[in-house]
Amino acid sequence: MRAIITATELAHELRPGATPPVLLDVRWQLSVAKAAGAPAFDGRAEYAAGHLPGAVFVDLDRELAAAAGAHGRHPLPDLAEFGAAMRRAGVSADRPVVVYDGGQGWAAARAWWMLRATGHPDVRVLDGGLPSWQGDLSTETPAPAGGDFVPAPVAGLLDADGAAALARTGVLLDARAGERYRGEVEPIDRVGGHIPGAVSAPTTENVGPDGRFLPAAELRDRFKALGVSGDTQVGVYCGSGVSAAHEVLALAVAGVPAELYVGSWSEWSSDPSRPVAVGADPQ
Repeated sequence: MRAIITATELAHELRPGATPPVLLDVRWQLSVAKAAGAPAFDGRAEYAAGHLPGAVFVDLDRELAAAAGAHGRHPLPDLAEFGAAMRRAGVSADRPVVVYDGGQGWAAARAWWMLRATGHPDVRVLDGGLPSWQGDLSTETPAPAGGDFVPAPVAGLLDADGAAALARTGVLLDARAGERYRGEVEPIDRVGGHIPGAVSAPTTENVGPDGRFLPAAELRDRFKALGVSGDTQVGVYCGSGVSAAHEVLALAVAGVPAELYVGSWSEWSSDPSRPVAVGADPQ
């Protein structure tokens, strides 16, 4: 099953007379500046100003994650609450789902990963997000019929110990910016650096200038250069399990299965007993 869909393909699936996929608008943005008093990004307001016709807004912080705590800034949501939110949005097990965000792709990827990891068989991300859409937008809030999706226990999940082990036995990719991986800056978490053995692989390098994913062959070459080949077990982490989901999506486009460490650096670095590596060397 393909993991992404182009705006042209989506327009075809939304043509009159067709059975459209469920559309989820997951606009979200990490605002480090809000700590300095700047207004936080409001995805719901962006949605209200214009969204794909029929799309339902999904709040990443409240519906795709639990409250921040010991397990990181975006830990897994309660599965019952997640399932209820998806059913309210009209998600059913036998109907395709397309998710999109404002173009960065991180939030949409988190929704894609949550649904796929809990058993939905057909979820795709709009490649390039809302900026790639050339059709009309709507300001009407739909009232979808309730869905029937019941999430299964999450599959493809790493915890802190699993991530540490994978860094030794497979390939653990760090999806954050290189300067955070090296420990040169850390704008959010307690300390900078990376999990010992992890390889720097900024997720921003998986897309072109237009925000769309690189071709699958180019992504395969990129990941191969990072040590991913054959039957390599692959895991990904980031700051809080959001941009890492985007890298898991890029790996899926390349045909490579990968596990997500949801707690990511926000969980790892909160425990002073866990080792921290700095610099460009994985170790």
